[in-house]
Amino acid sequence: MLYSICRPLLFRIPAESAHRLTIAALAHAPRTARTAPQPLLCQRVAGLVFPNPVGIAAGFDKNGEVPDALLGLGFGFVEAGTVTPRPQEGNPKPRLFRLVEDNAVINRMGFNNAGADVVAARLANRRGQPGVVGANIGANKDSLDRIADYAKMTRIMAPLANYLTVNISSPNTPGLRALQDPAALADLLDAVIEARGDLPTKLFLKLAPDLTSTDIDAICRIALDKRLDALIITNTTITRPSLRSPLAGEAGGLSGEPLRPLALKVLREFRSATGGAIPLIGVGGIASVEDAWARIRAGASLIQIYSALVYEGPGLVRRIVDGLARRVSAEGMSSIAEAVGSE
Repeated sequence: MLYSICRPLLFRIPAESAHRLTIAALAHAPRTARTAPQPLLCQRVAGLVFPNPVGIAAGFDKNGEVPDALLGLGFGFVEAGTVTPRPQEGNPKPRLFRLVEDNAVINRMGFNNAGADVVAARLANRRGQPGVVGANIGANKDSLDRIADYAKMTRIMAPLANYLTVNISSPNTPGLRALQDPAALADLLDAVIEARGDLPTKLFLKLAPDLTSTDIDAICRIALDKRLDALIITNTTITRPSLRSPLAGEAGGLSGEPLRPLALKVLREFRSATGGAIPLIGVGGIASVEDAWARIRAGASLIQIYSALVYEGPGLVRRIVDGLARRVSAEGMSSIAEAVGSE
């Protein structure tokens, strides 16, 4: 209710400025106790124990400023980043747009972040604290060797995070998605795996929704061969379904409600291609308990949200968590793990 009152005021502020205000508010808010794990929702995925399956996607806490505040809101896990070796400003502003008529967002941020040293120091300061916190890693836009950037980020971040997400699916760094091509992907993953060494840090791979069936089959074969711990399905899309907003023509990645059907379709394709052998994390257009449940039944062991928070506010987290617990109970299941891939 409070957010519904504040939202009109927030929406009078440019989207990126409102986001910075939100991060500042979380950084200075009183620390609240984390939500106790719900037995029906707690599960082990990729060797990590998640108190509930609802995480916040990368892009919200780019610089690892507020992971514990986000865990306090009820998230089961937090993904900081995307972080690059060197600080970078990202693309020119404005670069973040609310498509209010479509409950959507377009961004062309371009991996703006404070750089590996700053984010690593923040994660090091919370070492030993409870909660699953991952780091989403990327390459600098002007890098001459992007694979070397990912290897460097792995060496820096692997000792500090529960998992690393290799993000090769942002549409806002020119040429980055070319790393999803089979030959390049195999070389990239070999470099990242070597850089991780013997550390127990899990490796996730974040992929685009704009892939063909042939692409998906090839990526899944490589992921199985390299024994990746999870795939995150999906990032934003460069396609433009029917949109009503006058901002629909802005360049960048589209997220929110219009992405939902495509993200669900691609998740099902990855589930089929992997045969359930690799955990999947569903992202894109999830804004309700029903959306979350559909993604889990389609094969997602975990989900992440972000754009829906712009429209629904922070209370959405607990609504989805509590609603999933009720749904598992109503289905007569002893754990949400039984629902994964059950459609």
